[in-house]
Amino acid sequence: MKLSARNCLKGKVVEIKEGPVSTEITIETPAGERIVSSITTTLAKNLGLKVGDEAYAVIKASSVMVAVD
Repeated sequence: MKLSARNCLKGKVVEIKEGPVSTEITIETPAGERIVSSITTTLAKNLGLKVGDEAYAVIKASSVMVAVD
């Protein structure tokens, strides 16, 4: 797999919340961080993901915002 994104985190699918249009996929890294992605339900079905599967969270953003109280 070759990607232009610099942040590619390997983990396991720990939760799938399927909706009629979008599906939330939660991936947990070996360090215990959880990353949630919202993708179309059609794509989620095409990927055939199941809880326990290995997957990658690929993050490519033009900006990252930080906030504090």
